[in-house]
Amino acid sequence: MKKIIIGIDISSKTLDICLQKEGKTEFVTIANQVRAIHVFFKKLAKEQVVVAMENTGRYNWQLYEALPKYNFKVYVISALHLKKSIGLVRGKNDKVDAERICKFIQKNQDECAVWKPAATNIQKMKVLLAERTSRIKMKRQLLAQQSDYKLMKTIGLEKQLAKMNQGLIESIQQQIEKLEAEIEKIVKSDESLKEQAKQIQSVPGVGPITCWTMIAKTEGFTTITEPRKMACYCGIVPFGHQSGTSLRRQPKVSTYADKSMKSILHLAAMSAIRFDNKFRDYYRRKVDEGKNKMSVLNAVRNKIVHTIFALIKNQATYKDHLVLS
Repeated sequence: MKKIIIGIDISSKTLDICLQKEGKTEFVTIANQVRAIHVFFKKLAKEQVVVAMENTGRYNWQLYEALPKYNFKVYVISALHLKKSIGLVRGKNDKVDAERICKFIQKNQDECAVWKPAATNIQKMKVLLAERTSRIKMKRQLLAQQSDYKLMKTIGLEKQLAKMNQGLIESIQQQIEKLEAEIEKIVKSDESLKEQAKQIQSVPGVGPITCWTMIAKTEGFTTITEPRKMACYCGIVPFGHQSGTSLRRQPKVSTYADKSMKSILHLAAMSAIRFDNKFRDYYRRKVDEGKNKMSVLNAVRNKIVHTIFALIKNQATYKDHLVLS
């Protein structure tokens, strides 16, 4: 059985494939359709195949549907990880990108996690949350326009435009509520997700959005199983910056993070410190000691993540006597 390494550069319409076998490189372009993908991979079904692709969101869906039917090792690579790992390069096109993905997985296969298809309910949650985020952005833009219409009094259009705008805002809000209701329905229909949601939402400051996003990002706590990795993924872990004796900076959080997840955890931490619980006690104690408020708040975010993972691991709900290290 011959080992074949395949790198795939994905676009909305096509897949550019770099295939390396016995030191030879071959390039193929096929349609980004399930049927075309099956036609290509059926010829390789009996071979030892490693497939690598960049995570491009919804453009990966056709591959996600087709590849589980084959006994291949599949890797889905972060775009940032790929960009930072390929070194100094010049030029870019789909064919070159496919070859770079192929070379990347040859060098880094042992360090990358093998992709596994997510459960259907998790996939649905991810899509619905993405749609909700899109509509939240639309609503925010419309609200900003609403305040700008006050500047148009001199030409007499402010009332007409404001009324139209308000209709759009109300329509989008209704869609957001429908999406949230659909997510809640999915969670309640799945006993495992329902139990996880119960455990997560028992943590002070953690509401439905934080809960759903945490479940979706970790795929039901199967892809990210350690709180430290989740905290690093969210960008709430400070890293040192030191070299020799001349360069020694104060530890700071990394910019390489999921900013949306970090923002959601920030709101959860802000909510937690408003009520009587150990998160607020910790926050007040550290602030009274003279610590920077934002640094302490970041520590609260970190504690929320660790608490959630501890509850999931122990199959328990939050209790006030839970020790927060």
